[in-house]
Amino acid sequence: MYQLNNVCPGGFRLGSLVLALFLLIGGCTTSQPVAEKPSAAPSKATPSKKKDDPYKAYKEVVTDKAVSEAGLFTLHRVDDDLYFEIPDSLLEREVLWISRIAQTPANLSPFINGGSKVGEQVVRWQRKGDRVLLRKRSYTSVANDSLPVAQSVAVNNFEPIIQSFDIEALSPDSQGVLIDVTDLFVKDVPAIGGLSTSQRTRFKVRRLDGNRSFIDEAKSFPMNVNVRHTLTFESTAPPSNSKAGTISMQLYQSMILLAAEPMTPRIADDRVGYFTVSQVDFGLDEQKAARRTFIRRWNLVPKDPEAYLRGELVEPVKPIIYYLDPATPDRWRPYFCQGINDWQTAFESAGFKNAIECRIPEDDPDFDPEDVRFSTMRYVANTTRNATGPSVSDPRSGEIIESDIIWYHNHMRSYRNRLMIETGAANPGARGLKLDADLIGETMRQVIAHEIGHAIGLPHNMIASSAFPVDSLRSPAFTEAYGVGASIMDYTRQNYIAQPGDGVTRFVRKIGPYDHYSVEWGYRWYPDIEEAEQEKTMLDAMILEHADDKRFRFGGSTAYNPDAQTEDMGDNPVLASTYAVANLKRVVPELVNWTTTDGEDYDDLEEIYGELLGMWSRYMRHTITLIGGVYENRKTSDQSGMVYTTVSRANQEAALAFLQEQVFTTPTWLLDDSILRRIEPAGAVDRIRGRQVSILNNLLDPTRLQRLIEGEVIDGENAYTAIEFMEDLQDGLWSEIDVTRPAIDTYRRNLQRGYLERMAYLMNEEFSSNFAFFFGTSVDVSQSDIRPIVRGQMEALQRKASAASRRTRDKMTRYHLEDVVVRIDELLNPDD
Repeated sequence: MYQLNNVCPGGFRLGSLVLALFLLIGGCTTSQPVAEKPSAAPSKATPSKKKDDPYKAYKEVVTDKAVSEAGLFTLHRVDDDLYFEIPDSLLEREVLWISRIAQTPANLSPFINGGSKVGEQVVRWQRKGDRVLLRKRSYTSVANDSLPVAQSVAVNNFEPIIQSFDIEALSPDSQGVLIDVTDLFVKDVPAIGGLSTSQRTRFKVRRLDGNRSFIDEAKSFPMNVNVRHTLTFESTAPPSNSKAGTISMQLYQSMILLAAEPMTPRIADDRVGYFTVSQVDFGLDEQKAARRTFIRRWNLVPKDPEAYLRGELVEPVKPIIYYLDPATPDRWRPYFCQGINDWQTAFESAGFKNAIECRIPEDDPDFDPEDVRFSTMRYVANTTRNATGPSVSDPRSGEIIESDIIWYHNHMRSYRNRLMIETGAANPGARGLKLDADLIGETMRQVIAHEIGHAIGLPHNMIASSAFPVDSLRSPAFTEAYGVGASIMDYTRQNYIAQPGDGVTRFVRKIGPYDHYSVEWGYRWYPDIEEAEQEKTMLDAMILEHADDKRFRFGGSTAYNPDAQTEDMGDNPVLASTYAVANLKRVVPELVNWTTTDGEDYDDLEEIYGELLGMWSRYMRHTITLIGGVYENRKTSDQSGMVYTTVSRANQEAALAFLQEQVFTTPTWLLDDSILRRIEPAGAVDRIRGRQVSILNNLLDPTRLQRLIEGEVIDGENAYTAIEFMEDLQDGLWSEIDVTRPAIDTYRRNLQRGYLERMAYLMNEEFSSNFAFFFGTSVDVSQSDIRPIVRGQMEALQRKASAASRRTRDKMTRYHLEDVVVRIDELLNPDD
């Protein structure tokens, strides 16, 4: 047992920033939580209050008007009041309390919508004389309670009290307490409230109005209690409906009983991706406050351990079951179920058969999506273009308790558009606004499989897309076997590499070799494990066995690693983007035919053309990462070789040459008159400028320049230096001024002015490089070599521009170059 840190700053800590919704776990040898027998419904034979009893008689509280419901706690609604009848056996038991926004006002936050989680914490109900206290616990700091240091952990982490309740009456058998919890849900209790401190400040919230706050619904199930309640705040600057001066929202509180004894956790390893929970364990024999991190996973234990250890596939004692939302349209149900069941083969790699299963609600008459015993694939009918795979886990051990996958109806629109843009050149089935049900259904199936991956513990693995050679993705046999990436947890969605005539018929992702490996690593069961450290040797051996195979790497997306990017594909960004652009050039002339319908306007054409421009920009950014790029291959100290390796000079030079050709030489093929004259009166010139300058600014990011500078220090003569890069870039951007009589068109003039503005930024602005872990470095521009290099480049350009302005016969080019000379002078001599 552990002594716990009882101060929790807002729920347990997550393993990464992008992953707050996905709370997953695992375990080897532990029992599932068992709910005590629910309290009986009120009895007509309840004894009356005794003379010396300090509490009310039970019937005085639970009157004939009460509507009661048995479950984890017995709930009693008496008019507008809500009572919890809590058995003594559940006092001091740990409960996971999750707060979600059920219905939100418009414009509250771009990151919050109906269903968003706004709080998660462990609490316990504690009797203190004639009161019951609701106290908040934490597992961020622990120590085994047999150790002396546990006393210090306890006294330095005192539990906050969220609310205190008078005991109104005792249960009829005197084995429980009855408390009025109405105020917990109709008054302003920040610990479970829907507004953060910053939101209260931004929206100028004055107070909560109790007359417009109330309990909507309360339900009790064997393992959890749920309460929906509406809160109304007076606000002088609400996010919407400003004249009302009000913010109203409906919250959804869920209280989940945790196991009396946590399962044995599994220690995380950042060479294999899992969502995690962390603790500072002061009881470890290390000369520091050591952090232990556990993976999130379901608790799968074989029904027949002997057969499992013989290598036979064995069913788990408790499989992972997802029920389809009854609102799921019939035509999509088979694809959603397939997306869930596709993981069965991955669990077979861990020795389990039938470990995960899709069911429809009719399979179980007790099904209720609010019952924590049932995980649900929810179908949400709104315009959001997304899908998510959140789950709930025990912060003590990481055991996943429940999960709800969310599919938003309009996400079909995202994939319909992307199939057309990315695969339409080679995929006849993607050439229209209404795709065949099997094609869009297969795509939806793989989205569900991706979200199920999150729900069983797996985060995004953005390095998996670089495991396959680019040309393998043009092979019909290879793509049929492997899809488009080594893991479905990467953002590899559609095969934009396959060319017309290649014969590829499968264009979407699927569960890959990394997924089988990661599930085996996280879910393989080992006997007689009482402490997490006991299985570490076996788990490390599994990693080392796969260490030299790129298919089994794990890594998150960064700004510096070309192998780990979102939406990329293949092991060579330049070659992959070359194929991608070739396909886009085939798609653009066909967009009018593919996106228009008789009698309809051109809204779809405008939308898809805009998204195509976004895809083109993304392909270019995949290539940018090679410049100043650093490969990462996660290792521990017992493995040979380096973790970080600089991208070769040749590959960096090839990337810049590609960008000069594809971006900085005006991509006129994107300016298709048949499209532009149907969607806008003007704007194409500025749109191209915006795309080009955005890519240029990314290329001239201070952290990229700093990595080039550091590369020269570390790699010496093999490095592609910052000066060489800046000279090569300028030569390409200003190639016209080297000819005898330069003429520069409007697109290039706009781009060149964008270049000057970026150089001014590098000279004058204070750059804040937050999130150095993402960018690979931090940089103080004013004290680095960046500004001297910029100054040298500007002086050289000023001389060339001045000479070229005197040679040109094109009036607009002369005006432009004379303006360039003046701008550079103002940049270099701001005080003159």
